[in-house]
Amino acid sequence: MKVAAAQMDIAWHDRETNHVKIREMAERAKAAGADLIVFPEMVATGFSMDTSVTAEPMDGPTPSLFRGLAQDLEMAVVGGFVRKSEKGRPQNVSLAVDPKGADLALYAKIHPIGLLQEDRHYDPGDRTVPFHLGPVHAGCLICYDLRFPEVFRPLADRCGLILVIASWPAVRQRHWDLLLPARAVENQLYVVGVNRVGEGGGHLFTGGSAIIDPAGETIARGGSAETLVVGEIDPQRVEQVRSAMPFLKDRRSDYFHVTQG
Repeated sequence: MKVAAAQMDIAWHDRETNHVKIREMAERAKAAGADLIVFPEMVATGFSMDTSVTAEPMDGPTPSLFRGLAQDLEMAVVGGFVRKSEKGRPQNVSLAVDPKGADLALYAKIHPIGLLQEDRHYDPGDRTVPFHLGPVHAGCLICYDLRFPEVFRPLADRCGLILVIASWPAVRQRHWDLLLPARAVENQLYVVGVNRVGEGGGHLFTGGSAIIDPAGETIARGGSAETLVVGEIDPQRVEQVRSAMPFLKDRRSDYFHVTQG
């Protein structure tokens, strides 16, 4: 399966401009033979705390664009937007759509980042959402989730591919570069990290989108400019690595609790 990571320069609060670019990059991915294209976190607006700009219903322009692109190009699409809620605050979500334009999974970011006050504007999710993506089981996490290895573990039991969509700032680029292969190695699965580039909301973003294999080897990596990062995912590679190095079976999850002293 060929995966394309769309490392976009997202125009701040400009949904129309970003939608044009999303379509252009999707068409480029299709021409490159991709079966799946993945877009960054809040790809239509930039990582903004202004929910009057970011929030959309499930039939809003951005999720509708994802579905339409998937159907038109016969290619799976995963991307981030902000879902408007009828009960609470909006949620920072990723939507996975199959090549026929049908929703596969909607995941709400479990870890809003307090350092950037995301937790004051968006409600967190409460579960991971694995899904079938052609020949592979997959899951999607969002940006700050990458810092929390425990959220990857439930997915590792069922998945061979985890997508991490992000707006990861340049000031902490080194952490992104370290954590992507770490999560691939410790869970023995593919990790595709899709970060944005450019400026927005007072932050600089320097990309580093990457496709990492289950042994931690980099298949493809973007630099700091807008680009399409393309690489092959082989589901059998996951089984090969886990069979050759059967580390996951040795986990003692029954001991992972804190005792009172």
